[in-house]
Amino acid sequence: MASLPDASANVKLGKAFASSRDSLRQDMEGGGGGAEGLNTVTSNGQLFPTPSRLDDGHDGDLLTAIEDRDLQRGLAQRHLSMLGIAGSIGTGLFLGLGFAVQTGGPLGALLGYAAIGLVVCAVQFALGEVAALLPVTGSFVRHAEFLVDPALGFAIGWNLVYGNMLSIPSEITAICVLFQFWTDINSAVFIVVFIVLTVGVGLTLVRVFGEVEFVFALLKILLVVFLVIMGLIINLGGVPGTERIGFRYWQDPGPFVEYIAAGDWGKFLGFWSVMTGAVFSFAGVESLAMAAAETRNPRRAIPRACKRVFARIIIFYMLAVLIVGMLVASNDPRLDGSGDNVAQSPFVIAASAAGIPGIASAVNAIVITSAWSASNQSLLAGTRVLYGLALKGQAPKVFLRTTSWGTPYMCVGLFTCFMFLSFMSLSKDAITVFWWLVRLTSAGVLVSWSSILFNHIRLRQALRRQNIPASRLPWQNWWTVYSSPAALVMCIVILFTSGFSVFTKDNWDPATFVSAYLDIPIVLIAYLSWKFLRRTKIVSLDEIALKDAFEQAEQYVEEPEGKKKGWIRAVSWIWD
Repeated sequence: MASLPDASANVKLGKAFASSRDSLRQDMEGGGGGAEGLNTVTSNGQLFPTPSRLDDGHDGDLLTAIEDRDLQRGLAQRHLSMLGIAGSIGTGLFLGLGFAVQTGGPLGALLGYAAIGLVVCAVQFALGEVAALLPVTGSFVRHAEFLVDPALGFAIGWNLVYGNMLSIPSEITAICVLFQFWTDINSAVFIVVFIVLTVGVGLTLVRVFGEVEFVFALLKILLVVFLVIMGLIINLGGVPGTERIGFRYWQDPGPFVEYIAAGDWGKFLGFWSVMTGAVFSFAGVESLAMAAAETRNPRRAIPRACKRVFARIIIFYMLAVLIVGMLVASNDPRLDGSGDNVAQSPFVIAASAAGIPGIASAVNAIVITSAWSASNQSLLAGTRVLYGLALKGQAPKVFLRTTSWGTPYMCVGLFTCFMFLSFMSLSKDAITVFWWLVRLTSAGVLVSWSSILFNHIRLRQALRRQNIPASRLPWQNWWTVYSSPAALVMCIVILFTSGFSVFTKDNWDPATFVSAYLDIPIVLIAYLSWKFLRRTKIVSLDEIALKDAFEQAEQYVEEPEGKKKGWIRAVSWIWD
């Protein structure tokens, strides 16, 4: 068994992590169920000092006694990598790409996704550096409390809960759109079925959840590879009876689409309009660290997953965007469901045009499972953030209740209530509701990415102020000092311009304006309200307890990593 870490260091670090302890004490009193005895034994055999019942979750180790006792470390590094892939390959890729090509043109869509891909790169590496040092449930939400201000952690946390609450019905609404490819059965049937399935997976063991999403992620990767190969075959005239397309659609209607305005300015606006959909498409990659307290060897697994997921997602998305731009014309009415057409995935459009029997239906079916998988991932991320908020006294303590197998079932129950927002598609065109939810979700994602980047900037500033070399970080990269500020500026600019179309002549639309900008006042009100009520202060760079965090990180004993044998070694490159 590992030696007992210094108790005073852990207590001091816990105090720093919850600097508003005195104001939060009343919220937690009597809640959470403190640990009985002096120590909590972690899954790898380490002992952590457990404070009194009143302080449980506030003054203890960075990994608080409550989460270490009530949650189970059931996620391995392969689960994290595939969770990141599963969460980000959903309707944003399979359905949203059609809108990107339609408004930006094939080249505009490719450039737009490339720009957001660079931002995602910066976000992933920033998250990996901070989460490797501070692997806690809630990830960057609790990092914001430790590195910036408890009020910011409160605001970002509830914003993330709200964003994931909307992300799930957006995926279910997209499923309704996709089912219209086959049938005109009332969408309520599909909504109920997928709500039940999502809740069922959300209540299982986290390890079972990880295995389910692991399989789904493999299916998605195989689907993307298949679609890219199929797209190339169709494009090059490899299907009997079809002619070679090549880059025909890059010539006519053209590589860019004029959006709202004419000329080069209109083409730029078309390119910029791709940004919001691209953000939604990449949403989910940042949530792989949300369940850090349920992850084995988090200081090794999280950085590895951040690095691997980024590389694979960029490759998949760039190839997919390129192929879609070659297969479908930007003026195809089936991309947005105009007239008598139902909105379809561009891949389904291409397969139908090629006349390949059964391919269109098979692709549509796997796209539907991908949407469901993305909703599962949003449920995991959102419920763990809500649990983390309750842990710090920033949400009702009822959300600390877990099943005997470690699932926060009250958190799942709250998210279930918001899944019924997908019934909005019954009274309004489903694709319209889908894009409302996309804009709402994208704004929340941009706020989350901004928080991750700002947390990282604060961490690096604190390291310099306290004369601690960055080389002591469990994982660090020299370029993140430059990439984080640049990506933060980009996120803020996209956030404030995401609804630019409503400010142009004759294009005012209240629903679009609200869905694009509602998140900004929500976050500001949450931040200022908690700051006023609890009188929190921005943490001084000198007072951030980094030395204690490093001491704890260096005392952490990782479980040994077994060597892969047999056939698994041939495919493990996907996640390792």
